[in-house]
Amino acid sequence: MRLLVIEDERRLAENIAAAFKEGPGYAVDLAYDGEVGAYLGETSEYDLIVLDLMLPKIDGVAVLKRLRERGQRTPVMVLTAVTTKESVVELLNSGADDYLGKPFDLGELIARAKALIRRGKGVSHPILFVGDLAVDTIEKTVSRDGLELELSPTEYRILEYMSHRPRSVISKQTLLEHLYNYNWEHHSNVIEAHVSNLRRKLNRPSPAGQPSVHFLETLRGRGYRLLASTADSSFLSPK
Repeated sequence: MRLLVIEDERRLAENIAAAFKEGPGYAVDLAYDGEVGAYLGETSEYDLIVLDLMLPKIDGVAVLKRLRERGQRTPVMVLTAVTTKESVVELLNSGADDYLGKPFDLGELIARAKALIRRGKGVSHPILFVGDLAVDTIEKTVSRDGLELELSPTEYRILEYMSHRPRSVISKQTLLEHLYNYNWEHHSNVIEAHVSNLRRKLNRPSPAGQPSVHFLETLRGRGYRLLASTADSSFLSPK
């Protein structure tokens, strides 16, 4: 997942980014004022925006309204020191999905953020099921028929992202943008290797000895697609 944190207190912003990078393993972009935050929110694709209200140049409410008016539907978690009934009503009416009063616990922020991301993708349960594959987004584990697969952190992040979109074609650039932060260009030559290793691990026979029903398909010039069974596609890439 890829997050945007808009927070002018640099130490707090960096602590939030570190918590999301080290815990869930998300890619995080930082903006220290509302102007830059609004620009990034409008021009890049994120799974969640964490937004402070008291920002220089453009305040948080104005950023939120601007994003919503321009059709941006990314879930927004607001951080605020003011939690009166009137302020909360204004936030929700402006398009906020949730809020957290300052000071807050980083663990609670991460838990609420995960819930918002799941809700934004139409998923209520933290375990994603695609065919006989189970992706536990809390424990960061993957299993088939109860047998855990050993994946690298990057392989897991690719699979979790694709598990939210089974049978959808996902381009390499989209994967890069959600695996890494804004300066992701230098990672572009490694996606193929990670996908190849992930495909090999997913395509192993099931524990019952039956042929694998999981495929990570390559559509040349278009991207990749996670399939739940052989019936999902008439073409399976040999690579």
